[in-house]
Amino acid sequence: MNKMAEFTHFNEAGRARMVDISAKDSTERLATAQARVFLLPETLEKIQRGKIAKGDVLAVAQVAGVMGAKKTPDLIPMCHPILLASVDISFKEEPQPNSEGRCSITITATAKTTAPTGVEMEAMTAATVAALTIYDMCKAVDRGMSFSDVFLLSKSGGKSGTYSRKDSAEGTAEGR
Repeated sequence: MNKMAEFTHFNEAGRARMVDISAKDSTERLATAQARVFLLPETLEKIQRGKIAKGDVLAVAQVAGVMGAKKTPDLIPMCHPILLASVDISFKEEPQPNSEGRCSITITATAKTTAPTGVEMEAMTAATVAALTIYDMCKAVDRGMSFSDVFLLSKSGGKSGTYSRKDSAEGTAEGR
């Protein structure tokens, strides 16, 4: 078997290509991704009290996440431009510091479309851009912020069916 045939984003000459999705049916597709920002307790408190000089951090991060999802094909070379039906960003604040003295904000991004290709990258981009925006807005008071736990939580629709991440690093896939 040709090694290049195993990778859908390479042509016969081994060069990068965008996969042809023209023969695929449009189906409803949904993807949810997560990212986590770790920050000082004082920084989280300033966010909660609206005391960050640049403005309402979570409101701006929410808009930035939506904008990031819409720009995904401009950032990820082989992503198809798709018409997004919706993008939703939510935040969960964890004020209890971890062993390193950091609180966290978990960002959950959900993207939806009816298209011949999925929205996993749009959800992942939305979560990541929201995290970067939190950093940008708070860096004057906490340059030590960090990100982790950026991953796909779930996806549905399309030929590969439903995927739901479990607590393990690999998750599980159904319907393949």
